[in-house]
Amino acid sequence: MTALSLLMVGVAYLVGSVSSAVLISHAFKLPDPRYHGSGNPGATNVLRLGGRVPALLVLLTDVLKGTVPVYSAFFMGITPLALGFIAIAACLGHIFPLYFHFKGGKGVATAFGAMLPIGPPLAGLLVASWAVTVFIWGYSSLGAIIAVSLAPVFTWFIKPEYTLPVAMLSALIVFRHRENIQRLWRGQESKVWDKGKTNE
Repeated sequence: MTALSLLMVGVAYLVGSVSSAVLISHAFKLPDPRYHGSGNPGATNVLRLGGRVPALLVLLTDVLKGTVPVYSAFFMGITPLALGFIAIAACLGHIFPLYFHFKGGKGVATAFGAMLPIGPPLAGLLVASWAVTVFIWGYSSLGAIIAVSLAPVFTWFIKPEYTLPVAMLSALIVFRHRENIQRLWRGQESKVWDKGKTNE
């Protein structure tokens, strides 16, 4: 990778390290999502702890953490493969945030944001995949796993040159959900509307 690409990888990680769930929860005087509910500092846990408004703010901010670095790098003319590493760096920042003792979330919203530069068709297909899954089965984690697993397939038909970077990003997100996969298999995963449950 070029020096510019490496610089943007570092920038993406630092941007991703800003834990919006923790900051927004603090602003709304909610419990720290790292130590309450599921213990996952993400929009779903904030939804359970504080309701729709703070959860929506967390979701939007987490999406932007992926979109801003990748879009910026895209306009700099950085290659698709390097964009993939930049997207992964943003997600790793969210998962292992430098400023918050490396205790972060699952990276789904940030990964979604990182894929947005590929275009609205991919974004629409990902949202639809997640929404249909959650509507049928009620599991946010399952929706995320299915959506990111389908992302490389969708990308192949939309902009095939980005298939490998998207596949790399998808593999990271699925790996991050390995505990959720185990709970889903055992029938122990909580549904998105189960405020009293503590896993996610």
